[in-house]
Amino acid sequence: MRIDILTLFPEIALAPLGESMMKRAQAAGIVTIAAHNLRDWATDKHRKTDDSLCGGGQGMLLKPNPIFAAIEDLRTDESQVILLTPQGSVFKQATAQELSRFEHLIFICGHYEGVDHRVTENLVDLELSIGDYILTNGAIASAVVTDAIVRLLPGALGDARSSEEESFSNPNLLEAPAYTKPNEFRGLKVPEILLSGHHLNIEKWKKEKALERTRANRPDLFSPNH
Repeated sequence: MRIDILTLFPEIALAPLGESMMKRAQAAGIVTIAAHNLRDWATDKHRKTDDSLCGGGQGMLLKPNPIFAAIEDLRTDESQVILLTPQGSVFKQATAQELSRFEHLIFICGHYEGVDHRVTENLVDLELSIGDYILTNGAIASAVVTDAIVRLLPGALGDARSSEEESFSNPNLLEAPAYTKPNEFRGLKVPEILLSGHHLNIEKWKKEKALERTRANRPDLFSPNH
């Protein structure tokens, strides 16, 4: 897979993607990630990428000119162009799984008051938001979405089962609580069932605890049919 990120702040987008599993996935050739400065496609002497809003209003808007030029240079027949914006559909694990099947993703990172709507109407395949809040710029969101996608690629995780057993692998159920050694720490003990070696009972316990956790933390996800 190749991921291209269009942003005014390439360093912000790449910083979280150069460590740990993201770094190893790139070194192994599983994914190629590049962040491009949108100003490289600006044609005026000041490399201007924003302007005031037509019709009035506060703030500045990203101009269509450099974004169109950048997409025309980067896009291929396999590309999926994604705009990161608070107005997009909420990013979820199922979305990450769907996007992990593409050969090429291009992220357009919003900034200021967003992007000229002609970009959205004519270039964008999908508008995505990582949550109902506002960030300083979309570069941060692009790193979040990229991380969630890359870890689903074959070979990115050491154990292929890891991504299948996490929270949101089942979209209506959070992951059960997890424990490690020591078995007792400051009088706090690992539940005996997890030390029993009885795998059927352990799986039953995990399912019950996952349901409890979902009811407590994310009742909006809970389905009584699970």
